[in-house]
Amino acid sequence: MTYSGEVTVGGPADVHELKDLMITKIAVGPMNNNAYLLRCRATDEQMLIDAANDAQALLGTIGDDGIASVVTTHQHGDHWQALAEVVAATGARTYAGREDAGGIPVATDVLLDDGDTVRVGNVELTARHLVGHTPGSIALVYDDPHGHPHVFTGDCLFPGGVGNTWKDPEAFASLIHDVETKIFAVLPDETWVYPGHGNDTTLGAERPHLPEWHARGW
Repeated sequence: MTYSGEVTVGGPADVHELKDLMITKIAVGPMNNNAYLLRCRATDEQMLIDAANDAQALLGTIGDDGIASVVTTHQHGDHWQALAEVVAATGARTYAGREDAGGIPVATDVLLDDGDTVRVGNVELTARHLVGHTPGSIALVYDDPHGHPHVFTGDCLFPGGVGNTWKDPEAFASLIHDVETKIFAVLPDETWVYPGHGNDTTLGAERPHLPEWHARGW
């Protein structure tokens, strides 16, 4: 089956099979949050990005092999509703951006700063600190040595624009700057984008619209 990234709450997960990494996408909760289960194909170690909601659905997706870690992309409640239950069931280590950890009601074991490395088995991802949607939002970049990069953007980048900055000009300026300089400026058009809600996109699909986003201010 070809991966589409189109999932619905209560529906089946979609699996993106890369040479070294399996990415399983599932939608959960009343805000249609995406959660991503990453599995290293060499070691079978697993990591979850955003234990957003519906712990039973997430644990069912995780399966008997468990997870070694959970990364929370940012402090907004819809992205950690199932975190306590998932951690209690799996013993996973928790990761979050340093500036957002205080807003997450589950202790963060590893505080992430810009450029830090997060590992799942033999696979390395790079944390990028994107400020504006929240003070400590983190995106994770997987630079696939066998293909194009993949980036998990939380609520900082979606099809059609950057994340919500609530009409705050300073927050928007910060977020669009960080997304442009740390994502668009350094990654190619083929980069696959996995957002915190809704369908996936690519940087190539979004890049032509950057001037529009600047002009509208959101």
